Amino acid sequence: DDLVLDRFGSYLESLRTQAAIPGLAASIIGPGYVMREFVFGRQNIERADPVKPITPFHLDGVTQIVTATLVLRCAEENRLSLDDQLAGATLRQLLSHTSQQPGGLVFAYRLDRLDALAPVVAACRDESFRRSVADLLEQNSMFDSAPGPDSTTLRASDGFDQTEIDRYKRVIDRLATGYTVNTQGTASTSSYVASTLKPSGGLITTIHDFAQFDLALKKGVLLHKDSIWQAAWTAPLGANGRPLPHGLGWFVQSYNGELVVWQFGSGNASSSMVVMIPNRGLTLILLANSAGLTKGFNLTAGDVSVSPFAKAFLNTFLR
Repeated sequence: DDLVLDRFGSYLESLRTQAAIPGLAASIIGPGYVMREFVFGRQNIERADPVKPITPFHLDGVTQIVTATLVLRCAEENRLSLDDQLAGATLRQLLSHTSQQPGGLVFAYRLDRLDALAPVVAACRDESFRRSVADLLEQNSMFDSAPGPDSTTLRASDGFDQTEIDRYKRVIDRLATGYTVNTQGTASTSSYVASTLKPSGGLITTIHDFAQFDLALKKGVLLHKDSIWQAAWTAPLGANGRPLPHGLGWFVQSYNGELVVWQFGSGNASSSMVVMIPNRGLTLILLANSAGLTKGFNLTAGDVSVSPFAKAFLNTFLR
């Protein structure tokens, strides 16, 4: 309902101001369509460029949702098993940030462990990890996205044609400027050096594009529903028999008795968050050009409601 969406937009703008985020883009997606896109503030303060639905942002750690999707697709095609061993752990353990200890499975959120999955995806798809991600972007018409901040340096020998490379250059040229914000709320251009695409981060996208990924996931285009519910959105059990906080690529928790799956990212003077209520088919995507979506919140503990942005979404739409 429009009034509910209007009210939620007001919450977002208020929270953005409190967090001193220079520019914020948000999208609420229903089971089969984008319900509303919100844009606030500036993608570049110095040029007074406003944020738009097609403004590219760093996805950072939310990239692992895409990585998990690629790995699960390989498992569906019987090209690999999630119980295959790699780097002293199973693929399942890498995606869920768990490790086997004498007393049982233990959770510890470590993004760097995911990077061992790049050659796994490459072997399954018979092409580089980056090419696999690029194919997924194209299959879902995500043409304002780029497979890494350094994708402008790609060559034909990397498996990319000049048309693709030129398109990535146009995306990177429009990338939201990253800002560091001090305790007084003053933003200054960050001097971060963005690296490359890895299973743990590096994807660049827009709220408009990532909504296409979300819809493809919900419609069963990317993965069978069973793979999503039984693998990605089912938390493994820890030593005490209780669910751990993370499924395959997604945090998994209950909020007011409802399943909520989510992921966050930060780094590169940027932050991102995706929160989904699977049984309602509702998703919130948030992309920002400062660390304001995640800074000061211990999200790695596995409770998304510590984020006022996520809490506003859940309290608005879980009624």
